[in-house]
Amino acid sequence: MSSDQFDVSNTLVLVSGGSRGIGLAAANEFVRRGARVIITGRNEDSLRGACAAAPKGAHDMDFATCDVADSEAINACVDTVVQKYGRIDTLINCAGVNIRKPAVDFTPQEYDQIMDINLRGAFFMAQAVGKVMIASGKGSQINIDSLSTLTSLAGVAPYSMSKAGLGNMTRALALEWGRFGVRVNGLAPGFILTDLTEKLWSDPNLQAWNKTVTPLQRMGEVDDLTGAMVFLASPAAAFMTGQILRVDGGISAGINWPIYQDFEVTLKD
Repeated sequence: MSSDQFDVSNTLVLVSGGSRGIGLAAANEFVRRGARVIITGRNEDSLRGACAAAPKGAHDMDFATCDVADSEAINACVDTVVQKYGRIDTLINCAGVNIRKPAVDFTPQEYDQIMDINLRGAFFMAQAVGKVMIASGKGSQINIDSLSTLTSLAGVAPYSMSKAGLGNMTRALALEWGRFGVRVNGLAPGFILTDLTEKLWSDPNLQAWNKTVTPLQRMGEVDDLTGAMVFLASPAAAFMTGQILRVDGGISAGINWPIYQDFEVTLKD
């Protein structure tokens, strides 16, 4: 297999929500591989800090402030990037928020916040970048989905709803834009340890549950996801669109349950 199949050097990669977590890990990996990367987010200080700490590559990481809940801000951000660099080869649609509470306790404002960023914002970012890609006759968009794209999680109803919608958005845009040479795929992580989820996953009971239900028996790290993103952006995935690639340690393969652990011990004895 030729190594240039996975070559993303000198491509222009826009990472929405790229100042921390999964988005920042993706941005850093593409920088290491020689891509020119622009990250977006609402907080300019966070963006500047991420760029200053970025790994050394062929190009310095750049940033553009953008609140994806504001469609006008999205259009202005994309216009700025295109005016400065001339093109966008890959979009990683990563901006997202979550609120954990029972469904009966969500306020309309909380519901709107989640939907505005996770689904509405993702759509209008995809649309703005899609127009650029359609005009150039090529491009790859990668939507960061979730386990909730496949099935719901208790306690995060609006988040699950937004990610289910994002999965259908991925397929719908792939159907419409394939004839223009634009590929749209999703990447669905499992339970990933980030700075935002570290406190949640510090609970020993939750760690034990995760080990039981995840076949690979560990938490995912942000770096577990970056190789799949590079693949989706590269020529190696040139005939792949409308798909959701699951990088979840096997948790979506089925339901693991404690009785299996007892069965294993019996076999070993």
